[in-house]
Amino acid sequence: MNARSFIALILCGLAIGPLAAAEPREGVNVGQPSAVRKLVPAEGLERQAGQEFSQLKQQAAAKKALAPDDHPQTRRLRQIAGRLIPHAARFNPRAQQWQWEVILIGAPQVNAFCMPGGKIAVFSGLLLGLQLTDDEAAVVMGHEIAHALREHARERIAKTELTRLGASLLSEFVGGGKYSGVFSAGGQLMTLKFSRDDETEADTVGLELAARAGYDPRAGISLWRKMMAANKGAPPQWLSTHPSGRNRIGEIERRLPEVMPLYEKAKSQSR
Repeated sequence: MNARSFIALILCGLAIGPLAAAEPREGVNVGQPSAVRKLVPAEGLERQAGQEFSQLKQQAAAKKALAPDDHPQTRRLRQIAGRLIPHAARFNPRAQQWQWEVILIGAPQVNAFCMPGGKIAVFSGLLLGLQLTDDEAAVVMGHEIAHALREHARERIAKTELTRLGASLLSEFVGGGKYSGVFSAGGQLMTLKFSRDDETEADTVGLELAARAGYDPRAGISLWRKMMAANKGAPPQWLSTHPSGRNRIGEIERRLPEVMPLYEKAKSQSR
């Protein structure tokens, strides 16, 4: 069996599963996450994310850039997250086991992320620099949480490791090299780049999370107008792989009919 056939066999095995019909659900339909991600153990990746997040907090604290727990904006972010998180398990049951954390970092970057395991960081350059409303902040946080729920980092790493596996197997068959058979997370999770499809999916799932939490998903439109104004029409560096702002607004408008009923329902239940 050659290297290409062996990799194809792995992927075929990952794809096999119960052939039950999917139950209809309210909200967006993004299908199942890529089966390739299963090549990387979720527990190990979440453990690594926790370690990197702890290091980030230590570094930020050393530079006096970590906002304290009682900072009004930190409390605000945690309140928003507290409304988003209860809906996370709809997209990933593991979210119920995560030790969620939310921090605010005082730095000018227009940046935010959620690492595997629910470790969320928002930079003041985004929250305060763009003067985000609660609805806009919820859309941003929903987007970042969606990356973690859909396990985009796990998938990216698995695909990288699969490429390495192919190279190692080719070396073994051609030149007698040896493959260790161990998949690892590797790299810095905070600097991992997602694909354009990952970003579009995170936008979509993020809108639903915001809507279910009672935040207006239409804020995604005003958010991206602010982003475009701040960056002269181009996405900021941290979103370099995202669709353009105009394309993103168009996609949000297309998805609004799917999520607005969830928002209206959440608002009516909160009265």
